Amino acid sequence: MAMMREMLSYPFLVRALLGGVLVSLCAALLGVSLVLKRYSMIGDGLSHVSFGALSVAVAVGWQPLAVSVPVVTLAAFLLLRLTESSKIKSDAAIAMISASALAVGIAVTSLTTGMTTDVSSYMFGSILAMSRQDVRLMAVLSVVVLCLFVFCYNKIFAITFDENFAKATGIRVGLYNSLIAALTAITIVLGMRMMGAMLISSLVIFPALTAMRMFKSFRGVVVCSGILSAVCFVIGIAASYRLSTPAGASVVLVNLAAYSLFTLASWLCAWKHK
Repeated sequence: MAMMREMLSYPFLVRALLGGVLVSLCAALLGVSLVLKRYSMIGDGLSHVSFGALSVAVAVGWQPLAVSVPVVTLAAFLLLRLTESSKIKSDAAIAMISASALAVGIAVTSLTTGMTTDVSSYMFGSILAMSRQDVRLMAVLSVVVLCLFVFCYNKIFAITFDENFAKATGIRVGLYNSLIAALTAITIVLGMRMMGAMLISSLVIFPALTAMRMFKSFRGVVVCSGILSAVCFVIGIAASYRLSTPAGASVVLVNLAAYSLFTLASWLCAWKHK
């Protein structure tokens, strides 16, 4: 408790905790559908697209988030269209777009500003990079993401498990797939400031996989994933502060530890019921 009070005395850590918990919660909720639909690597692909957009924005002096949000959203729609095509599988489409965007970002950076601190913070994450404006934008967009997810929960549940049945019942599958893609794109862009392009996909994948070790129902996995993601983020930031380790890496390691504990617990439960 004394350490938490000390942490909260620093404004940049308060901003990091507020923004990070909101983004972690959004990423975890969307991650359940993405993992079940086998689109879990879309977070990694979109983070590379975001890095490319941010590199271009920094090079020409534009507002990074104002550029990256629409660009990454368009990339998410493009990925969705490519994966719906029988000619290109989802993993190949994600790899193609992410590698291309990353190459553009690296090329633009090397030809203009070089690997500056600002660009590096988007690549690897930095809690010091969080400004009040970033947190306000995170708060507004995170509330929008959470509200849309809750409002469309039943439709998202339907298209996650059986798109053909959802179409037969009159659900506009294409619309809700596009909504998931757009919400994921916004979440990825917001989380990059904290986690970096290399680690942001962990917020999408780990909580969902961890919750699935103990829960079988969709609702149970969604609720557990959201709570677990927020708790792991706070513990990760505290560990980063205490041990002077990078924030993004600390959060990922805490998520890995949680996954290991939940896996062990599921094995013990299965062994007891034998």
